[in-house]
Amino acid sequence: MGMDTMELPPLQSAAGSFPPPAPPFPPAPPGPAAPHTARRRRWPLAVGAVALALGAGGVGGAIGAGLADGGGGSGPSSQPPLVADGGDGLDSTGTGVMSLADVDVAAVAEKVGPSTVTISNLVGDQVLGTGTGVIITSDGEIVTNAHVVDGADQVRVRLDGETEPRDAEVLAVDAPNDLALLRIDATGLPAATIAAPDDVRVGEPVVAIGFALALDGGASVTTGVVSALDRTLVTEIGALGGLVQTDAAISSGNSGGPLVNARGEVIGINTAVATGNATRSASNVGFAISARTLLAEIDTLRGSSGGETPAEGFLGVSIEDRNDGGAGAVIAEVTEDSPAADAGIEVGDVVIAADGRPVSGQGGLIAAIRDGRAGTVLTLTVLRDGERLDLTATLVAREAE
Repeated sequence: MGMDTMELPPLQSAAGSFPPPAPPFPPAPPGPAAPHTARRRRWPLAVGAVALALGAGGVGGAIGAGLADGGGGSGPSSQPPLVADGGDGLDSTGTGVMSLADVDVAAVAEKVGPSTVTISNLVGDQVLGTGTGVIITSDGEIVTNAHVVDGADQVRVRLDGETEPRDAEVLAVDAPNDLALLRIDATGLPAATIAAPDDVRVGEPVVAIGFALALDGGASVTTGVVSALDRTLVTEIGALGGLVQTDAAISSGNSGGPLVNARGEVIGINTAVATGNATRSASNVGFAISARTLLAEIDTLRGSSGGETPAEGFLGVSIEDRNDGGAGAVIAEVTEDSPAADAGIEVGDVVIAADGRPVSGQGGLIAAIRDGRAGTVLTLTVLRDGERLDLTATLVAREAE
């Protein structure tokens, strides 16, 4: 049996569910949930490096229910999330190009603050870490990052303006996409509005809200712009695709919180931050799971809340990054009788797009495969001997290891 793989250095496991925040942030008890740290995208191309299995389940486990009897609500909500009407796509106000200086940040924070909640991850009777969540339905559904609730014996949610936490039920977790769906026993809650995915624009002003470093008092508010769209990066749990990049400050504890536009609509869920090392610096490079991914994941998480795991998509390739400075993912191996083989994909093909979305490296193709399910039709644009080809593959269910 083959599997979709990429070449990676050994993965480092986090210390518990919440790794300590990267310098220069000091540790602060209780430890806030650290956003994922973007890995340096430089992987050995030689066969024999650690292989990472892909598909809908991917790294970190498949979608599934967790803490099903931990209190809170009674299954997923039947309410649809609130989604803004699409605008003209020019800016967040529809009145012309807006600068960050024009945004009424206080008004945005006042609008979104009531929909932003504190999430505590408890092991035994101790708080292991603190993160942020977003109310998406008035009857108690909340989204957050999967890594915020990872390893918890119990999850508690504290609403804006309240002093006492409420027990929450973790309905479902999708670790590869770093999203989790929670529910508390409550009604009449202020649900956030999710932005129309096509309205998000590079350069538009944004506001990030969350419980950075678990500091006393209310949520922290930071500002910035959308730096880029459709980013893909590799974290400790695998590849995250379709991300919104921002220069708004995102710190440990912001994980799972909203990134919103000037209208107070959620354009993403803050999830990752790039940090520097001895050879490379990184400043104000944060990432959020896009509204487009979030809306699709809400349906997926609701559907898997009963414990049924969707069949994982399988293409049947091993891939490498290009080493000539070009963009794309190089096909290193094709599994016999796999969807990739049936589609006519060959060793040496350079995949530059998946379903029309650019693939700049391994991560982009990984994310495209992982986001699929058995039966998903995936159109891959490849370069072969200087010729551009569109090849169509139908993913099948990946066999259990």
